[in-house]
Order: sequence, then C-alpha cells, then structure tokens
Amino acid sequence: MSLHAALRNGTKSVFLRFEEALDAPFGGEDNPLRHLGALGLYLLWITVGSGLYLYAVLDTGIDAVYRSIGYLSSEQWYLGGILRSLHRYASDGFMLLMLLHLVREWSYGRYHGFRLYSWMTGVPLIWLAYIAGIGGYWIVWDQLAQLSATATTELLDWLPIFSEPSARNFMAPDSINDRFFTMLVFLHLGVPLLLILGLWAHVHRISHVDYLPSRRSMLGTLAALLVLSLLKPALSNPPANLATVPGDLGFDWFILFIHPLTDLSSPALIWTLLFGLTALLFILPVLPHPQPQPVATVDAANCTGCDRCLADCPYAAISMQPHPRRPGWQLAVVDADLCAACGICAGACPSSTPFRRQETLLTGIDMPQQPVNALREQLEQALAQFTGRSRIVVFSCARGADASTLAAADTAVIPLLCTGMLPPAFVEYALRGGADGVFVSTCRSGGCDFRLGERWTSERLLGQREPHLRKTVPAARLQLYPAAAHDSRNLANALAEFRTRLESVSSEKLPPYQRKASYHA
Repeated sequence: MSLHAALRNGTKSVFLRFEEALDAPFGGEDNPLRHLGALGLYLLWITVGSGLYLYAVLDTGIDAVYRSIGYLSSEQWYLGGILRSLHRYASDGFMLLMLLHLVREWSYGRYHGFRLYSWMTGVPLIWLAYIAGIGGYWIVWDQLAQLSATATTELLDWLPIFSEPSARNFMAPDSINDRFFTMLVFLHLGVPLLLILGLWAHVHRISHVDYLPSRRSMLGTLAALLVLSLLKPALSNPPANLATVPGDLGFDWFILFIHPLTDLSSPALIWTLLFGLTALLFILPVLPHPQPQPVATVDAANCTGCDRCLADCPYAAISMQPHPRRPGWQLAVVDADLCAACGICAGACPSSTPFRRQETLLTGIDMPQQPVNALREQLEQALAQFTGRSRIVVFSCARGADASTLAAADTAVIPLLCTGMLPPAFVEYALRGGADGVFVSTCRSGGCDFRLGERWTSERLLGQREPHLRKTVPAARLQLYPAAAHDSRNLANALAEFRTRLESVSSEKLPPYQRKASYHA
C-alpha cells in the first residue's frame, strides 16, 4: 500500500469513528460531519446576509468607515454589533467547514471518476474564500487591517506581477485615500459573488442537493453563533496609522494565518506551499485508482420511459431522450462519465420486479456486475436451501456494516451494491417464496456513499416513494435497520430481536396488516 493510500485510509477511519459517535447525540439527519457542505453553505448565507446589512449602513471613506463600524459595535450593539460578530464568526466557521469538507472527501476517495468535476470545481473556491476573507479585514481599516494589507502586499511583491513594489502604498499616511476604500468594497463584494457562482458550478451536476442542513441544525448553529457574538463580540483594534508599526494584536487564525507563517519563514516558501498544495489537489484525480465499476446499461426493449431512474439518480447521470423505435416514448440514456455504478436506478425501474415470467429477467435499466436476474436467482437458491423455524432473508449494503457473519441455515445474506438497488417487489417475492421475514440493512441516515441510497430504500419500502412496497405485504415481517461500518454487533442484535418478534407474530397468528414496518434510528 502506498503512503498516500495509507494516510487516506487512516484519515477515513478517524472520520468514520467521529461520525458514528456523533450519530448518538445528533442523529444522522443533524450530524454535522455528515452534512459539512450544507452547513458550510448555510454559514456562507449568514455571512452574506449580515455583510449586506453592514455595507448598507456603513459610512464610505477610508477615515469614516472606522468610526462607523465603531458606532455599530458600541452604540448599536443590539443589532449592528451582533450582526458584525455574526459576520465574523460565520466567516470563520465557513473556512473551518470548507477545509473539513475537503479533507473528508479526500479521505473517502471522492475526488476521481464520476466525482472528478465536483472536485476540480471545488479547488478554486478555496482561493476565492480566502481572498474574500482577507479583504474583509481590510475594510475595517484598523491596525489589524493595516498589518494584513502590508503583509499581503509584501507577499505579492515577491511575485513578478507589479513593476514597482505595491507595499510602498502603505508606508506613508497620505498614500491611502477613499479610492482605496472603493477598491476594497469592490473586492469584498465581487469575490463572494464569484464564490457563490463557483459553488453553483460545484454542485450543479448533483441531484437532490442539500443546499441547507436540517431545520434543527440551522437553529442550533444560529443560536451558537448568537451566544458567541454576545459573550465575545467582534471589536476593532485601534485605528490604522501608517506612520506607526502596529503593536500586539488579536489574530484571526482561521483567515489570517498566512501572515504569521510568512513572518516565520519567507514569501518564497509560502508561495511554494500554496502553489504546491493547489497543484497537488488538481493532480490527485489523475493518480492511479482502482478500476471503476461498470456503469448502468439500458435495455431499450424493456425501458418504458417512466423517468423514475432519472428522478432517483443521485448524480444526474441519466437523461431522457426520444425512443428510437417507439414514437412518442422516452428512453433513458446513461452518461458513463457521471454514473456512480450504485444501482439505485435499477431499484427504481418498474420492470425490475421478480414476478415477471421471463426465464431471464431483463429490466429497463440494470447493473452488469449485479443484474436483477442474478439477484432473483440468488434469492431463489437461498429460499430453496432454507432450514429452521424463522427463516430470514437479509439484504445488506456492501459498503455498510458487514452482514456476512449473520449467514446461517435459517438466515440468507444477500449483499447489494447499495440497498437503493433493491426493487421493493423482492421483499414480497422473498416472503411468498418461504421466508418468514425480510431484514434490510441500510447505511445510517446521511451515511450512504452514494448520498441517497438509504433514503430511497426506506421511502420505497415504507410506501412513500415509487416504486413502493405493496400494502398487502405483512408489514410486521419487514425490518429496516441502519448500520454503519462498525455496527456489526448492533446489527446482529437487531436481527436477533427481529427473529424474536417474528416468532411472536407467528404464535399470535395476527392478521398481516395490523403492524407497520419499523425503522430503528
């Protein structure tokens, strides 16, 4: 194993442990580590909203802006002061979540193949975010802004960009005027607009994007920011004075960390690190990776053009085009560059029902590495070999908890590329074929490698999404259980409890429709 792979796997293991631990207090829907992108975007909107108010009420001019911001912080602390602090802390939070999101996606290997576009469009956003953040500190024009402006221009002067050193502009008190403030405002408004446009490009090839986290996450995050703003409000340092050298200042390590690093090293080393890390991020996708899985294939003879696969695809890899042989019909078309090979589309296809009388089950859309026909044959073989009192079929996600150890004479385990590829009719088919119960082990909420697998699975089997499980199926004989990679013991316990419940239902001889399928969080 290469050093890069070992480092990535180690980091992934750390993230997995923390994510699973945070599921207990927060739940999958509110787990911050599972929704870093949505939380970061939410903090960006708080930053933009508070920034627009501050811009609207501030006095323009390099001298007036300092007094104006000071007035907001002291005299109007209940509104302008809190919004200024929100602006500051939301910006810091955005930077932190952005870097955590980057490291998490890298550790999970989500930077090549069908995720290549999102990765490549995400790297420039880091530069835009820091340019906007550093520029925002300059607008205050206090001693910290003076220090940052001087240090930044000295860093830029190392590059062969300007004919004369730009740092000279901050050596004399009369070298800065209102035009400088106009440039700062243009920079601080224009760059975030480019950042928002870049974020749209970053996610526009992804379906069902969570542009915002859950309501509870938003309220909790906003409350935490408000408490922080009240306990430790953001205040200005003494006003900038180019005739003096700034003294000891409070520092924002989330945004301005580059300045002390430059002081400890040199501009040459800093630029080498910045350009080197950026180049490394762009190079990562072209490094050797495992061969991609075969993508979904469409059978034109069995595709009805219902567009359910289009609606359920997590990565917008499917489009609908006119059917070549059936006028007025639509045909699903798969973009191989965007397909994640998850099989969710096969689970959405109405022709993926095992009750069809074809000797070889052909569906409208299928996965070559695990076709629906092979899944039916595997299930039939398991049903034929069943022994024991309570016979259970377990459909498990190959990327979730390892369910292979559950296999026994009375328990058949069938792993899937993703539980989202399970057609709901297979549950009924298993029960009619002799199984006493069906146990579906999905990923935890928000933990699906393909984003939507566990969500579509539960909605289909609980009758909330097409294709849905028929209401005539005894709901008490179906169990959905979300399990993460380290949940093997919990999974075994949940299966044992389900078996006990099945035996209780059988002994009571209750009608099959009196109970609903349960979903343990």
